[in-house]
Amino acid sequence: MQSLGSTGRPAGRGISMRMGSAGMAVMLVVFLVAVVFAANENDVVGWLVVIISLGWLLVFSFVVFSLRSAARRAAVKINEAHRSGMGTAGGQDARVFDEATLVRDKKLDHSFKIVQVQVGVVREYLGSDEVMVERALETIEITSHNARSMMKGNDDGPVEGTVID
Repeated sequence: MQSLGSTGRPAGRGISMRMGSAGMAVMLVVFLVAVVFAANENDVVGWLVVIISLGWLLVFSFVVFSLRSAARRAAVKINEAHRSGMGTAGGQDARVFDEATLVRDKKLDHSFKIVQVQVGVVREYLGSDEVMVERALETIEITSHNARSMMKGNDDGPVEGTVID
């Protein structure tokens, strides 16, 4: 498996791959030695050892080749995710945050701050200055409409009006 760093090593050259190859060679040697001894002695026990060693060789081969192919597929998926900007941090779900999303979030945050300020204006002038209350409610309406359109992705465009800070 290729590391994500800039080591420049080709995929499939890690220590686990070398150990799998060495283990496969050892199992093959054990099988061949068992065959040679069974052929020289020509008894039932020797051929039983050959069958058992062949079974272990097949199991080991299946495991090694399955792990290699899974490691290659995982490396390809990791490289694709890395290239597309996705990365997992701390085991959390991978999310792509592009610049447009961050700008939209800042605009939404600003809209919510405007609404909070205007709620304070409504509370301050409620009952004493109806014009200020009406202007603050209009500002809340405009701001909330614009924020909702940003969240939905509507193309209605922003609502026009006077916004007071």
